[in-house]
Amino acid sequence: MSGVRTVANRLLLGLTGLVLLAVGLAVLSGGLGHWPYDSPHDVLLSAAARRRYRGESWWWPTVIAVLGGVVLGALWWLLAQLRDRRVRQIGVDSGDGQGVVLRGRALEDIIAAETEGLPGVAHAHVALIAPGDAPTARLILALAPHADPGAILTNLDGHVLERARTSADLSDLPAEARLRAVSHRAARVS
Repeated sequence: MSGVRTVANRLLLGLTGLVLLAVGLAVLSGGLGHWPYDSPHDVLLSAAARRRYRGESWWWPTVIAVLGGVVLGALWWLLAQLRDRRVRQIGVDSGDGQGVVLRGRALEDIIAAETEGLPGVAHAHVALIAPGDAPTARLILALAPHADPGAILTNLDGHVLERARTSADLSDLPAEARLRAVSHRAARVS
């Protein structure tokens, strides 16, 4: 589902950028005396168009509300783009009452290294994200041509992720694994 959300987000961002670029180029070309304006002194809205609704009581509150909504929507979207959902650190109970802080990046590296040690896994990329209260592991696994995906997923859940749950003192560590095949050259036969 997040892949669809990412594609939709990028598509919407690209379309918004194209519209803003087109409007900016139209205004710039008007300032230089080119189409769609007759002279460099033309304006976007004529005096008649600007006065058309000025006397109406609903006009200015509507304009201010719409522009305010656009600004708030743009700020919300910007903050959503900048928000990093990766887990920075995990508190681990050490049993002595003090506790230990485990860096999220360190746990990601350990899970990736142990996953790459499984037979048939050529490369592993791991990201710990926190969509809710508990972290979730997102793995992208590049599989060798001889790999058995079922055995890899069984070992991943039964050994690698279980060890990560135990070492980080997590009651649950949900995971999402995406598998892809590694392209390789055909062997030469002499």
